Amino acid sequence: MIVFVYFSLLILLPLSSSYSVDEYIINDHNNYVARNVPKSDVDLIEFPLNLEFMEAEFFLWGSLGYGLDKFAPELADGGPAPISARIAKLSPLIRDVIAQFGFQEVGHVRAIKDTVAGFPRPLLNLSRESFATVMNDAFGHPLEPPFDPYANDINYLLSSYVIPYVGLTGYVGANPKLHSPTAKRLVAGLLGVESGQDAVLRALLYERGRENVKPYGITVTEFTNRISALRNKLGRHDIKDEGLRVQREFGAEGSIRGNILAGDKYSLAYDRTPEEILRIVYGSGQESKPGGFYPIGAEGRIAKSYL
Repeated sequence: MIVFVYFSLLILLPLSSSYSVDEYIINDHNNYVARNVPKSDVDLIEFPLNLEFMEAEFFLWGSLGYGLDKFAPELADGGPAPISARIAKLSPLIRDVIAQFGFQEVGHVRAIKDTVAGFPRPLLNLSRESFATVMNDAFGHPLEPPFDPYANDINYLLSSYVIPYVGLTGYVGANPKLHSPTAKRLVAGLLGVESGQDAVLRALLYERGRENVKPYGITVTEFTNRISALRNKLGRHDIKDEGLRVQREFGAEGSIRGNILAGDKYSLAYDRTPEEILRIVYGSGQESKPGGFYPIGAEGRIAKSYL
C-alpha cells in the first residue's frame, strides 16, 4: 500500500508542477503572459484595456499633469498621446485621491498586459469639449458656459463619475463568460478595485449632493442622475445605471431614496456587455459609430469587429 501511494505521488507531482510552469510564457516586454487562457477569455480581458487606458490617463493627468508617456511609456506602447488632457485645479485631498486612482489604473493596465498580449494605447479625447458634450447630452441642451472638467473639485469628480462605473459593469458582465481560473482571478481583482473607486467617487459626491454646480444652479445630485440616465439611454438595455438619489421603489429594498451605491432590486451590481459599453463611451448609442472619448474607435478584436 505504501509503495502504491509513493508511486502515485511521483506520477501526480510532475503533472501539477508542469501546469504551473506552463501556465505562463514570457512576452516581448519580458513580462509573464498567461498561456492557458482560451481565445474567448483573451478577447474579454483585452476589451476593458480600452477603459483602463482612459482612466489611467485621465486620473494621472488630472492629478499630476502627466500620463503614461512619462510614468510608464512601455505600457502606452507607442499609442497616440491623449487629446488635450491636462492637470485639474484640485484641492490637496481630492488631488491625493485622484493620484492614487491614477497609479492604481497603471497597475490595472500592467496586470492585463501581463496576462494577455493587449494592444497599444488607443487615441483618447480627454479634452474639455469631450466632457462638455457628455454634460450637454445629459441635460438635452448646451450648458453655458461650457462645462470644464478640469476647473475645480466638483467638476472633476462629476467627470470622474462618468468613467469607472462603466468599466465596473463591464467586469460584472464578463465574469460569468470566462472559463480559465487565470482570467477569473484577474477580473475579480480588477472588479474589486474599480468598485472601490466608484464607491469613493460616489461618497465624495453624495456628501456634496445638495450643493449647486457653479454657475449652473443645478445640484450635484441632479448632475449624477442626468449622467446615469444618459448612460442608460445610450446603452439601450433597460436601467443599469442610477444617480445618487432615486425614487423610493428603486432604492435598496424599496425603502430609501438615498443611493450611495448603484444596484438592482437585490442590491447587486449591474452588468453590461462590450456592445453596451461601446455605445456609451462613443456617445453615439451605436457600437459601430466611434466618437466621444474614442474618436477613431476602441482597440481589440471585439471593438474592431464592429468597425
